Amino acid sequence: MPRRSAPPEPTESELALLQVLWRRGPSSVREVWSELGEKSGYTTVLKFLQIMLKKGLVRRDEREQSHVYEAAVAEHPTQERAVGRLIDRVFGGSTSELVLRALSAKPLSSDELKELRTLLEKNEGKTK
Repeated sequence: MPRRSAPPEPTESELALLQVLWRRGPSSVREVWSELGEKSGYTTVLKFLQIMLKKGLVRRDEREQSHVYEAAVAEHPTQERAVGRLIDRVFGGSTSELVLRALSAKPLSSDELKELRTLLEKNEGKTK
């Protein structure tokens, strides 16, 4: 049985559409377009979703008159790959540089701070 290759990394525009689908779940083209605040034309959103379908980034349910699209790639692994590329490309592979720049650019909420502390504690446990 041939091995299925992983879908390609989404472009910035494709990522914006995936974020809508991750947040909303399965959605029609019109729902995705409305969620984007009509920044793009309806036909542009439709074309991107069709391209993403061919790439394997989304699935389409054709049972209804209005086709419904859903993300075919999981949110967290997609984000982790994107962050990994960002760390390598912009921060020379240094995770700490990324974290320091992110924390200096935008303050954390108290919930985000708690979550960060939990992650740091887990990370410390792994390195001991």
